[in-house]
Amino acid sequence: MDNCLFCKIINKEIPSEFIYEDDLCVAFNDIKPKAPTHVLLVPKKHIDSIMTLEEEDRDIVSHLVYIAKKIAEDKGLEGYQLKFHVGEKGGQEIFHLHLHLLG
Repeated sequence: MDNCLFCKIINKEIPSEFIYEDDLCVAFNDIKPKAPTHVLLVPKKHIDSIMTLEEEDRDIVSHLVYIAKKIAEDKGLEGYQLKFHVGEKGGQEIFHLHLHLLG
């Protein structure tokens, strides 16, 4: 997606410091944090939203959740929130699926 902010970050067209990267996703700190720890986990494959998630991509969501757990452990978080905003009416602002880790 040519105009997708997260695709540009993933493709390193926009500088960002990844705190995690593998074949399926990247993770980086939110530029407008809503908590002392606010990490975004973003799949490398462009998927607009949970609403448009296809059967073939369902493992991506579980991968994001698992990596969020690992990052939370690495940061020593004793409790945290995992959030998906789904659709404009659900608060989604960037239409590239992503998971918020807040702690």
